[in-house]
Amino acid sequence: MEDQQFDVTRKFVRVTGERDGGLVEFEFSVGEPELAVELVMPRAAFAAFCADNRVTLLEAASARPEGDFAWNLHDATHQRFR
Repeated sequence: MEDQQFDVTRKFVRVTGERDGGLVEFEFSVGEPELAVELVMPRAAFAAFCADNRVTLLEAASARPEGDFAWNLHDATHQRFR
């Protein structure tokens, strides 16, 4: 098994939606894109956040993996689960 280090210099953003008033909903992760926090920021603050953190932009939320645990809080507020 290969020993891999957790690289805190790698940062990722996946845009999950936009709200009225110019707010951007997105997931932000450090080290591994699979473990993320959900944030909401005004568009200008989002652009500055991405530049300051030198993020890698990931594909849209629809490109996330499927399965029982492939959901986020945004999904939970907009659809009914089992």
